[in-house]
Amino acid sequence: MFVSSRLIYKVVALTAVGAGFAGVILPLLPTTPFLLIALWAATKGSPELKGWLMDHRHFGPALKAWHERKAIPVSAKYLACSMMTISWLALWFMGANTYLIVGLSVLFACIVVFILSRPSM
Repeated sequence: MFVSSRLIYKVVALTAVGAGFAGVILPLLPTTPFLLIALWAATKGSPELKGWLMDHRHFGPALKAWHERKAIPVSAKYLACSMMTISWLALWFMGANTYLIVGLSVLFACIVVFILSRPSM
């Protein structure tokens, strides 16, 4: 049985939208990465869903800025950097394994450089 790639992208997009909206309610599930995946897949599989995401009252402006200019809102930059710092400090104060602390330092530093190198909106 042949399944079109457009249908696969549409299923991926709808699944990611569902996970993204679950992330609004569930504290440890992130919303933004799922909505970015949904936008990527909707671009390839569902122009209607892409339009709905881009026109969404709450998520639309940030998704549009990322899609058009790879821009990240300043508030999201501050929040991401702050949360990584707090997470790292919590592990350090709790006496986490040295290799974990060093590994996360490198990983978080790379992520911070990426985030801060993106244009702001």
